[in-house]
Amino acid sequence: MKNEGFASDKPIKHMSRRQALSHLAAGAAAFTVGPMALHSLAGAKALGAQSGNITLALVGGAHIHAPGFAERMANAPNVTTKYVWDPDSETARARQAVTGGEIVDRPETIYEDDEVDGIVICSRTVRHKDLVPPAVHAGKHVFVEKPVGMNGDEARHIARLVNDAGVIFQTGYFMRSSPENLKIRSLIKDGALGDITRLRLSNVHSGAIGGWFDDEWRWMADTSQAGVGAFGDLGSHVMDLLLWFMEGDKPQKCTGYIDTVLNRYPGCDEYGEGMVTFRSGAVATVAGGWVSHANPNQVEISGTEGHLRVTNNQLYLTIPELDADGSEPWTDLPESHDHPLELFFQAVAGASDLPLITADEAALANHVITKIYNAHNAGRWVWL
Repeated sequence: MKNEGFASDKPIKHMSRRQALSHLAAGAAAFTVGPMALHSLAGAKALGAQSGNITLALVGGAHIHAPGFAERMANAPNVTTKYVWDPDSETARARQAVTGGEIVDRPETIYEDDEVDGIVICSRTVRHKDLVPPAVHAGKHVFVEKPVGMNGDEARHIARLVNDAGVIFQTGYFMRSSPENLKIRSLIKDGALGDITRLRLSNVHSGAIGGWFDDEWRWMADTSQAGVGAFGDLGSHVMDLLLWFMEGDKPQKCTGYIDTVLNRYPGCDEYGEGMVTFRSGAVATVAGGWVSHANPNQVEISGTEGHLRVTNNQLYLTIPELDADGSEPWTDLPESHDHPLELFFQAVAGASDLPLITADEAALANHVITKIYNAHNAGRWVWL
């Protein structure tokens, strides 16, 4: 992918976050279409919508989250899993033992069955480009585990196919569902922090230290199959969170540093930090990695009228207008949202106005992560 250094482009005048939001509001509104509206435009299948009962299939079960997703499919009272497919028969049997249903030899059997309302895709990322297009062409609603594509271009192509088909889309960025993050988004949207200047987000664990990817999940540490290494795997969660927090404020440039320290999985990065600037002038750093023993400070955001941080999953606010001095956790929080997969079940069953993640949002996070990898390789800033 070609990268363009910002030094060769025309400088863009900074504007405040309020100005940026005002400037972009009309354009954003023109492209905002709810998932159920897209569904109605294309007449996509939702055969269980009248009764609330839906029929799903699990297409690919290799992702590290697939066992948990299989449990959610099995435990949802309105979900019947009719089929399970994976190219590896052992993986297919392991998932089918939980979800029930019939193991099939080819995914086309699933796409061709009109009783199947939706598909949960938890395959190796490299298979998404082959599994998603025929599914959406068949009118199946899709949950596609992140990352959507091997890179930003592939993710954008998949998003276009999803949007053209008009099917319901969802992906697994679960951090949006937490009460703390829901509160943060509302504070930013309401202007309680003033003009945002700095954001820091971190999502790391000790997976490489503990050998989590040595055996069954080894493919996730193979960038030819996963598309990304540790930075992209965990960093994409907080990248989605960052873009969601800053919705309406266009990301402009990025750079990053990505490296290994243990070299436990040759050719796969183990940690990294990305930096993103926004049209308003806000600057953000995003951390992701598999070689950290703790991650106490997950979010920090500073603005001209306040500051917040999330430490050990508790929100602390320093906002004079709210008489919040940051000395105690802020407990006036909204209710959490359901897990993204459960929201997908509800949407396929006919519920509307759900906080789904759009295919375009998932593709944008994929795109920015890819650009940070490219910026690291090029040793410079690149335009987004």
